[in-house]
Amino acid sequence: MRIVITGALGQLGKALQHALTEADLVLIDLPDWDITDPQSVALMANLKPEVMIHCAAMTDVDGCARNPDLAYQVNAFGTQNVALACQRSGAAMVHISTNEVFDGTATEPYREFDSRHPINPYGASKLAAEQIAARLVNKLYIVRISWLFAPGGNNFVGKITAAADKHGRLRVVTDEVANPTYAPDLADAIAHLIQTEHYGNYHLVNEGYCSRYEFALEILKQSRRESVPVSPITSDEFQRASRPPPFAPLCNTLGAALGITLRPWQETLSDYLAVIDSLTQAK
Repeated sequence: MRIVITGALGQLGKALQHALTEADLVLIDLPDWDITDPQSVALMANLKPEVMIHCAAMTDVDGCARNPDLAYQVNAFGTQNVALACQRSGAAMVHISTNEVFDGTATEPYREFDSRHPINPYGASKLAAEQIAARLVNKLYIVRISWLFAPGGNNFVGKITAAADKHGRLRVVTDEVANPTYAPDLADAIAHLIQTEHYGNYHLVNEGYCSRYEFALEILKQSRRESVPVSPITSDEFQRASRPPPFAPLCNTLGAALGITLRPWQETLSDYLAVIDSLTQAK
């Protein structure tokens, strides 16, 4: 099976390379490939993919708030180009989306077909991408994720450990809740999903959810930094350009119906830290 991965150099793109070793992989990313260039449609279609996994996106949430036009250019128009390439080549498309298409006002985790109502430019641009892909591609998987992390990536786990070591104390918000998602587990789930040819919307996140504050406490505990004090704060006390949905964990209902489940996020954090420790010792 020939699979094209956009954003192949990102956290998920790299994890997919390890999960799809038996496939004929074509890896595309900046600077050689720019999905916002209209000419990329023909170039991607000419690769003759059977599946395109679309990971490329502008995921800097605060950057999207500061420059929403760029967010739409990358996340919406870029997705349109990928979708058109799938349409022309007959490929199935896996579009990676986000929990931030929801507004965070729910009282329980969001299911795959709950109403979407983003409250920030990042979420709005990703909702536009979902809508565009759904209009253009028949063989479509929309995979929503949240709080992605993997060794070597720019993620919350690495930021917390670095800040703890640098400052010796932390202030972390309690009113932002979602699912930590380990990229290697997600990649394995996607590899399983594309074998089913069961197209649709999926929430592929690790089991369980927590606040940023609770996530930070577990990171410090598992990384043997329990002595670092952490002050709980609200998002009103933490200034940033974007406003995240306050309660936006996802419920894996449809993936589980296919037998695709991801283990508890606490277990994945242990694996992540073990990899980081081994990389540090190897230096």
